Amino acid sequence: MSAWSASTGAGAGRGQTTEESDEAEPPAGARFAGPDSALAGVLQQAGSLRDAVLRLKALLDRPLASYYLILGCSLLLLGVGLMMVLSTSTAYDLDQHLAPYSTFQKQLLGAAGGLLLMWLAAKAPPKAFRACVYPLLIISILGLLMVLAFGVESYGAQRWLIVAGVQIQPSEFAKLGLVLWGADLLARKEKLGHLTDPRQLLLPLLPGTAIFCLLVMAGKDLGTTFFFVIIFLTLLWVIGTPAKLLAGMVGLMLLVLLMLIVVEPYRLGRLLGFLSAQSQANCRNCYQLIAGKDALGSGGLFGVGAGASRMKWGLVPNSESDYIFSILGEELGLVGTACVVFLYAGIAVAGLRIARRVPDTFSRLAASAITVWIICQALVNMGAVLGILPITGVPLPLISAGVSSLLATMAGLGMLMAFARSEPGAAEALAAVGPGAQQRLLRWLGLSRRRQ
Repeated sequence: MSAWSASTGAGAGRGQTTEESDEAEPPAGARFAGPDSALAGVLQQAGSLRDAVLRLKALLDRPLASYYLILGCSLLLLGVGLMMVLSTSTAYDLDQHLAPYSTFQKQLLGAAGGLLLMWLAAKAPPKAFRACVYPLLIISILGLLMVLAFGVESYGAQRWLIVAGVQIQPSEFAKLGLVLWGADLLARKEKLGHLTDPRQLLLPLLPGTAIFCLLVMAGKDLGTTFFFVIIFLTLLWVIGTPAKLLAGMVGLMLLVLLMLIVVEPYRLGRLLGFLSAQSQANCRNCYQLIAGKDALGSGGLFGVGAGASRMKWGLVPNSESDYIFSILGEELGLVGTACVVFLYAGIAVAGLRIARRVPDTFSRLAASAITVWIICQALVNMGAVLGILPITGVPLPLISAGVSSLLATMAGLGMLMAFARSEPGAAEALAAVGPGAQQRLLRWLGLSRRRQ
């Protein structure tokens, strides 16, 4: 009896031990289930990311991708700009004893006119731009001459004309005139085979650019002169100028710009203020730079809220124009400024893509010059606010207050959209889409319902 009980107890004990061991010890290979599942999750996420990148690439490879990218980024930047002008100009108007919304009303009217110009330019063929080259060139030169004769000087530069109570800056439209004239000139020379000789390449483009620069520099506007030089060098680079000649032109332009800075006291003061901005105790010319950086950094990650800026109330000079990016950083924070930078990056990608894909030389040159002009102007403005570039007094495209800059920029963006319509496959895509703009956008995104 005791033996049977002992054997039964031993068997029960052995059975219990077996069950416990079955529960305690995982099956073969189960000990690696945790790391394997984590690795599988990482691989799945990587696969999803790869699929998203491929879908984005396929979306951007569509014929009208550049067209809609320019349109979308431009409209979003314009909306941000109107919001920021509404916020900053109220303080400026009250300080200048003007009506509280007078600057915003002018900017809103400029945006409406700019949208009309953008739409007309987007619908026009490139031949229409070439037909407007010399009329626009003559108007630009006459406008710059009138500035010298009847212009208004402000902040050490003579840039503006007052026409019927409205400030006009002819140098902004002269940028567009130089782009179209230079692109048309080089395209004709390439067609005639005159680009092998450096003299034929530089004449009359170099003297013409020099005339624009001299007329603007006579009004002590170094910032606009710099962008004339940028447009000139971009045209030479895209047309395929030999490296030695292009390097010589870059060195010559840098030397001239440096001489123009040194000979003018207020420009030299700005440069010295930029160089000594890290030592605030010894800096007498960098108040605007320091105040702008303080405003930009005070916004934190998400900002203090739209319209809630404190620095715009007389603490940051030119907060509605040249230094609007600092107030944007204060109100919208790092996230808002990053979104603005990404929108400019979208315009840059689309513009260079257009320049690479268009079939004719004129469109390639003009698209490259317009893209470099707008993006470089944005980079120079933001770089000045961040303190990594000297203050030049140029507006932030589509965001800063200033009707002339807004109209010229939106006309240039409309031309980029027109060039995008001549990309390979774009005409077929436009002919194949439905009649409505909303339906075209939905079908381009692949979201429209197709009838079975």
